[in-house]
Amino acid sequence: MMNSRNCCMESRQRRNTERRLWWQAGLLVMLIILALAIGSTSQLTLPVFLHVRLPRMLGCLLAGSGLAVAGMILQTVLANPLASPNILGIQSGAGLMTVFSAALFPAAFGLRMPASFLGAFLASLFVMLLAKKVRASRSTIVLAGLAVSQIFSACIDLILTLAPDSLTGYTDFRIGSLAGITLNRLLFPALCIVTATSLTLLCARQLELMQLGQRDAQCAGLDVNRWMLVFLALASLLAGSVISFTGMIGFVGLIVPHMVRRLSPGPLMKQLVSCLLLGPAFLLLADLLARTVAAPYEIPAGILLTLAGGPYFLWLLLKGKGHGHD
Repeated sequence: MMNSRNCCMESRQRRNTERRLWWQAGLLVMLIILALAIGSTSQLTLPVFLHVRLPRMLGCLLAGSGLAVAGMILQTVLANPLASPNILGIQSGAGLMTVFSAALFPAAFGLRMPASFLGAFLASLFVMLLAKKVRASRSTIVLAGLAVSQIFSACIDLILTLAPDSLTGYTDFRIGSLAGITLNRLLFPALCIVTATSLTLLCARQLELMQLGQRDAQCAGLDVNRWMLVFLALASLLAGSVISFTGMIGFVGLIVPHMVRRLSPGPLMKQLVSCLLLGPAFLLLADLLARTVAAPYEIPAGILLTLAGGPYFLWLLLKGKGHGHD
């Protein structure tokens, strides 16, 4: 009798989860249509569609999914709900290496993608070593990440002071914007994001074991140190790939995983799929507002995301303190 009741509950939960995923997929499709149909200009010509709105929509799909999955990986591996690429300095590390490569080799645009990944990986590696060696609390890791982010930002400013023409459109890069994206610029980042996302989905079981904590994961037969490096490399590749064409856009990797856990509780695989739906939907909505709120002028999407993400981060921080999660 008890087994039958448990099976019924599991079946009901499975159906509810699948129903939520279908609703999220429907929301994403609706926002894709709106992003292609609506913009800062009321006239939709073929050149505007092909060269402006289509690349921008695809950029939102790639950036939203990449940052959402990266945030889910970081929050799971570090067991820290405040972890995200921009909070931990990973984003600033990617930005620093991007600007540095642009200053040294201004004509070599192909170097910016690997440079962005390298900066993101080194920053994430620092965070991992800090969490492991010092056994730092969640708040300490976040504060260290914020401090590292400020140091990297100061280094970026120093490079641009010495070589002011090294990176054109730096303001949009620093804030984060989806304006000016072309299909050619998306090709290599798209390959990296699709590859890293696919590998993350294939390794969902190992990532789910990481949720148990390092000791329990090791007892379950997982090589924690090796897999932590693998997942940090995947998160860095995702974040670095996104930053290479959007700039230092933030808070998607913080907000979306929390939305996913509320809207799609259940196995980690389902949560990763939900990230692939809600991440792009969230960024499409932000970019749509950025294009239309002050039309015909445009607000960089990064500003709206920061206005939404900053208070949300403070709320999470205060909530964690209130519950003693330190």
